[in-house]
Amino acid sequence: MTAPRPAWSTDAPARRFGQLLVGLVLYGTSMALMLRASLGANPWDVLHQGLSKHLGLSVGAWVTITGACVLLLWIPLRQRPGVGTIGNVLVLGAAMDLTLGLVDAPGALPARVLLLATGIVLNGLATGLYIGARLGPGPRDGLMTGLHRRTGRSLRLIRTGIELVVLLVGITLGGTFGVGTVAYALAIGPLAQFFLRWCTVPAPAAAGAPEAARKG
Repeated sequence: MTAPRPAWSTDAPARRFGQLLVGLVLYGTSMALMLRASLGANPWDVLHQGLSKHLGLSVGAWVTITGACVLLLWIPLRQRPGVGTIGNVLVLGAAMDLTLGLVDAPGALPARVLLLATGIVLNGLATGLYIGARLGPGPRDGLMTGLHRRTGRSLRLIRTGIELVVLLVGITLGGTFGVGTVAYALAIGPLAQFFLRWCTVPAPAAAGAPEAARKG
């Protein structure tokens, strides 16, 4: 019998750090594209946009600030950040502001719809890349899992509750809510699940596992 072909992914640190960085940059880029489409941002960006309108600073700066504030909420939840967690705070906002400076808002509706769709798909790919690198969740994801562990409530219920509160505050502050917000909410779960299948770096096999399998 021929030996099985090894998986295309490896657990090499360089591969994982590279994938994390690409995923975070793409995530910030996708957020900017959705915002430029002006058809409705994802719930957190509705909040970031509203804060920018009322308090100044760029939308990307507020992505960084809110990420850092959410990270502080990990302390009472006893969550431990990883490299990916810190990278999320530092990279997303910068990548978003850079893309906003390079991409103009299209005027025609078909172009805006295309920009929105591109942003949502890229966001799903970026989610698969940075989570699949296994270097730590983002601050907002960690808040969700931390609350789940502490309260025993379902992840779906906690995530829905957090995003509804964030969205309502963002709308109150003047953030852009629209069909794009709904499209993102419906599409991001299936997209992230699809890309995670291809982007997750396999965990290294436990020592002695092949020998144990052969003995069995």
